[in-house]
Amino acid sequence: MTPVVVPMVAGIGPPEIILILLVLVLLFGAKKLPELARGSGRALRIFKAETKGLMDEDEDKNKTDEQRQIDAQNRAEAVRHVEPVEQRDAERPEADR
Repeated sequence: MTPVVVPMVAGIGPPEIILILLVLVLLFGAKKLPELARGSGRALRIFKAETKGLMDEDEDKNKTDEQRQIDAQNRAEAVRHVEPVEQRDAERPEADR
């Protein structure tokens, strides 16, 4: 029997994390790190939105016409509930917001 080698991914502790952060600061500089983090966050949000859109498209293909009509009515009701809040904010002075 040959032994199975398992990589130690879970063995990352505080010293390793500090070392990784130090290398990142040396590579990119302290001024670029927040910008890099923002860009990564935007890319992740876009990726999540696109995958959710693809999953929604797959679900829509399996729906009947009645289910699609119910979904459209639910979306229309949600929009109606949001509009009065936006109108109220528009009527309120800027200093109160």
